[in-house]
Amino acid sequence: MSSITVTPSRRGFSFGEYLTCLNGIVWREALRFLHQRERFVSALVRPLVWLFIFAAGFRQVLGISIIPPYETYILYEVYIAPGLMAMIQLFNGMQSSLSMVYDREMGNMRTLLVSPLPRGYLLFCKLLAGTAVSLLQVYAFLVIAWLWDITPPPIDYLTVLPALVLSGLMLGALGMLISSGIKQLENFAGVMNFVIFPMFFASSALYPLWRVQEGSPMLYYVCQFNPFTHAVELIRFALYGQINWISLGVVAGCTAVFMIGAILAYDPSRGLARRGPAGGET
Repeated sequence: MSSITVTPSRRGFSFGEYLTCLNGIVWREALRFLHQRERFVSALVRPLVWLFIFAAGFRQVLGISIIPPYETYILYEVYIAPGLMAMIQLFNGMQSSLSMVYDREMGNMRTLLVSPLPRGYLLFCKLLAGTAVSLLQVYAFLVIAWLWDITPPPIDYLTVLPALVLSGLMLGALGMLISSGIKQLENFAGVMNFVIFPMFFASSALYPLWRVQEGSPMLYYVCQFNPFTHAVELIRFALYGQINWISLGVVAGCTAVFMIGAILAYDPSRGLARRGPAGGET
């Protein structure tokens, strides 16, 4: 009588396997970024235009009073620098989501999402990769801004890093959530503009909120409820070695909400998997 040995099925994955997955996704995003040099240039052109042209023209018109975290009067270009850093991350988050729409149309997204690893972890790895790319762009902007005499204390180039990571995660998760509802690549540009420009202009990136309140109390409250405003303020305070606790809580909370929404939207029973072969996913 022969005996049959039953090997118990394996459950879970090792730390090394999770790390291999993260390394693969980050490297893929980094190689794509290196091969798209125009993406790096365009990411810097937008904030530099605002810094060199817009700020120079409005320097005498839009004076900035002494408001936290500043301890003295500052030039207008110094004030808008944190907002331009957040703008880089906002555009990068949307462009990373655009690549997800492209991958979904080309079928590459299926290769990623059929992995046995948890889908939420895969999306989080994608989000981390996009955030890492945005950090390279932001610090390249800070180097150019330093040549333009925007020079916070040297140690604050490190203190601002956690704020940049958190704001990058929030804006990337927002883009990921938006991309889950975009079925065709050509529709993404319109949706992206519909999101980017209202978020950017209805914030404290270009002008203090007390000036907005003087001009339009209703717009002031819109700016207060804009997550991008709190991302800008979190970066602004961190760039001078301080913490804006309200902005920290809002950005952290929005990051969790957007990420959970993206994971649910990419769930097989809700999002991609419900599309038939005509949509390119199964």
